[in-house]
Amino acid sequence: MTELHESAGTGPGDAHFTVFTDREDAAAVARSFARPGTRILQHASGRPWLVGQWHEQEIVTARAGHTALAVIGCCPIDAVELERQAGRLRDLAELDALARSLPGSFHLVAALDGRLRVQGTASGLRLVFHAPVDGTQVAATRADVLAAALGTDPDEEQLAVRLLWPVPHPLAEAPMWRGVTAVSPQDALIVSPDGRTVRHSRWWTPPEPVRTLADGAPLVREALAAAVDARTRQGGLVSCDLSGGLDSTSICFLADRSPARVVASTLPGRDPADTDLYWAEQAARSLPDIDHVVWDADTSPLVYTGLLGIDDLLDEPTIGVMYRSRVLHHLPGLAERGSRLHLTGIGGDHVAWCSEAYYHRLLRTRPLFALRQLRFRALWQWPLGGTARALADSRSYGKWLADSSCRLRDPLPATVSTSLGWGMPPRLFDWVTPDAERMAQRALREAAMTAVPLHPDGGLHTDLEQILSCTRIIRQWDRMAARAGVPMASPFLDDRVIEACLAIRPSERVTPWQYKPLLTAAMSGIVPDACLRRTNKAAASMDASNGLREHRADLLALWADSRLEQLGLVDGAALRRLAQRPATPELRDAILYSTIAAEVWLRGLPRTTEPKTPASS
Repeated sequence: MTELHESAGTGPGDAHFTVFTDREDAAAVARSFARPGTRILQHASGRPWLVGQWHEQEIVTARAGHTALAVIGCCPIDAVELERQAGRLRDLAELDALARSLPGSFHLVAALDGRLRVQGTASGLRLVFHAPVDGTQVAATRADVLAAALGTDPDEEQLAVRLLWPVPHPLAEAPMWRGVTAVSPQDALIVSPDGRTVRHSRWWTPPEPVRTLADGAPLVREALAAAVDARTRQGGLVSCDLSGGLDSTSICFLADRSPARVVASTLPGRDPADTDLYWAEQAARSLPDIDHVVWDADTSPLVYTGLLGIDDLLDEPTIGVMYRSRVLHHLPGLAERGSRLHLTGIGGDHVAWCSEAYYHRLLRTRPLFALRQLRFRALWQWPLGGTARALADSRSYGKWLADSSCRLRDPLPATVSTSLGWGMPPRLFDWVTPDAERMAQRALREAAMTAVPLHPDGGLHTDLEQILSCTRIIRQWDRMAARAGVPMASPFLDDRVIEACLAIRPSERVTPWQYKPLLTAAMSGIVPDACLRRTNKAAASMDASNGLREHRADLLALWADSRLEQLGLVDGAALRRLAQRPATPELRDAILYSTIAAEVWLRGLPRTTEPKTPASS
């Protein structure tokens, strides 16, 4: 069923592939995707079905009659159970239920009577794209692979959009190349037997937040334990972040209950006021069977380290490049200790948290409770007038997006309006050219005409958008980590964990009087009470500000021959002046991040795929 090309040998954690229908014209296209190291999974006819790179431990396949199934990624399902599922499958829509039942993080691919179904994760950590290549629709897990097959250059308008801070839904989903289409994480791609017609089919919707904390916390614990178990059940040695925060601490204690041996990794911050190390050591004392490694804070890379040397092949710009050196710094040392997988607590803040925009719903359903909560926020943070105006704002998402397109140069709005509204409206900064502004405006206005929020409720929309924004970064970090030799996994971002958290009432997920009440309740009895009592988390502001100062020369070099400047999207002279003044107040709030992300991404592209003409309006 599987053919292995010469030189194959991809390591775990970096699975990526394309999918083809069972036709001769599709087989001819598939052959053009084969490279040294490529694996091919075949249809029953012998024609290519999946073409790409994966490790044997990352794939489970099954065939029954005219049905074939493949699960690629991390999922505890075995071939026997998958074959049983294949044998009973009569309609591709039946896979909705299977996809919503399995723990882990994976792509699910099916072939049934000539039709294809390809889907990733609702979290957005595993994505799907498609494009017509020589007349046949090809699905892929990476947009750049399809762009290379099409021979297209990056779209300058998309580059202008990525200079926005932040990039709002749905523009963040759009691929960087014309001709390539993204599939929403909540949808599956269906390809017809002729290989020419495609449609997107909704397979996932978020749960309604109706469970109490008492009812929901055990389900969160069960889902998170299953997510960790999916990575540790094979035993061996795994490493875990142990930052001292409740998120990574929870993962460490769950991993310690597994068959795997655990190395806990603590990377302290440089700020003397940072108490993370104290809390990490508190946790480690209750984990006598683990090996606790504390890295030297003074040798850990700062934010902005190594920007000029990044050569990862990424299919979109990511602000994750700012932290790349720091994220990967300890992986070689963990590999030397024998770690086969590194678990992180990333995502805990996103799934156990909730947006204040839920107050719109709470005012309708529990007005007295909402007013008490709002009064507390107003006393300490929000002006009453601004709070009232924000709550009275009833604009649709499309209208909010259209209005944002007219205010891209305005100052950042007050926190109360962004917290209680559809989110932070996008902004452009002084160094972005008028041509780039016009392109970004055009894209925003076009999107606004048909845009619908991720959920009609503003609170749930914002929660989902924050999760998707996080996974766009983690998706690229995972690829970088696999290349560095130790694949990463973030159990909090598994779909089942996200569902369990989002199902709990927002009024109980977050309160002004308790730190992370959901995770505290879920981990009670697993994480010691002493660790659950932490009521804050460290901020890495010193690492960021020091990094900006120490890597001023790199930033100057980045803008010295800026690809964005060559395209007419930024004023390079303005950026070079800023790089010479890293302490300027203009650089607060990470406003350089989106511009650096786009510049680094352009530099990492093969020269043959870089945009060739300056931008124009």
